[in-house]
Amino acid sequence: MTELDIEVRDDEMIVTLPGTNYVATYYRATARELLAKSSSGQESDGAMTQAEFHGRAWKAANDKARELGWIVWHSSH
Repeated sequence: MTELDIEVRDDEMIVTLPGTNYVATYYRATARELLAKSSSGQESDGAMTQAEFHGRAWKAANDKARELGWIVWHSSH
């Protein structure tokens, strides 16, 4: 499976797929929310479709945001 690159700049994350022009940018909106800011890229005979990229980029950005403490999920029991 192709690995995504994640670059953190201030309160933004830029997710790219090496070898393609797929780019998705996310930002920290609140302590519980990461939102998409922009995305670009055109499908080619590459490793994955735009839809696959966006799904994987969203998951990777959320995982990284949790790792950095940007997103804190509180369970209510």
